[in-house]
Amino acid sequence: MKKIQPEIFILPLLGIMVILASWWFISSHFASDLPSPHATWKDSLPYLKHPFAYRGEMDQGILRFTWLSLILVMKGYLLAIILGVPLGFCLGLSRRFTRAFDPIIQVVRPVSPLAWLPLGFVLFLSAGSMASEYAALFTIALCSMWPTVMNTAVGVRSVPQDYLNVAKVLKLSPLKTLFKVLFPATLPYMFTGFRLSLGIAWLVIVAAEMLTGRPGIGGFLWQEYNSLVYSHIILCIIVIGVVGYILDRLMSFLESRFRTA
Repeated sequence: MKKIQPEIFILPLLGIMVILASWWFISSHFASDLPSPHATWKDSLPYLKHPFAYRGEMDQGILRFTWLSLILVMKGYLLAIILGVPLGFCLGLSRRFTRAFDPIIQVVRPVSPLAWLPLGFVLFLSAGSMASEYAALFTIALCSMWPTVMNTAVGVRSVPQDYLNVAKVLKLSPLKTLFKVLFPATLPYMFTGFRLSLGIAWLVIVAAEMLTGRPGIGGFLWQEYNSLVYSHIILCIIVIGVVGYILDRLMSFLESRFRTA
């Protein structure tokens, strides 16, 4: 049995203590409006003690807000996967398709979610009360799909020619070649793209909720900023970071399972 090294626990604790000490020093000597770690903990306790409480649309427990954000992220993320995988296969399989659309993709890919969201509102203006949700989904999907697209395209191009030759010898139809040869061989690359896309989707949700005013962790953060409750902003930042870390670890675990399968 492998022996667990104590430094695995001691070093992260030491790092947390250094961050807390730096935070306390900055709040005490340079930024008087910045709440100290103790004040942040004290103000955040009601949201931590009752994480699923519902006191109003924009006054809910911190995990209830997180759950609302996760639902919206999953919807946008699935939309990104549904759009991104076929587009990646088209880019990987066809040089003409790549020459036609790759320059456009390279221009569109770095555009900030803050720039896409207003366009989303314009596109779904006729949806009435659902316009904000559709605009947020549009923004999440559009910003997070590109890692999936690019990694899928790289995976398709990396399929060994021998695999394709065997498919020709066996006289497999194009559809069978796609699902029996290309798709399984590309799956590890696709999962790397899925993992990166999920990280971006979680980043975009904060901006989307802040600008749409929807209930969620981003909407709560923006409301508390406008209410000058800075300790709750720090609480939101910590929760966003922890949830993002958990999502990344989950996807990393799934990715490793597919790579070793």
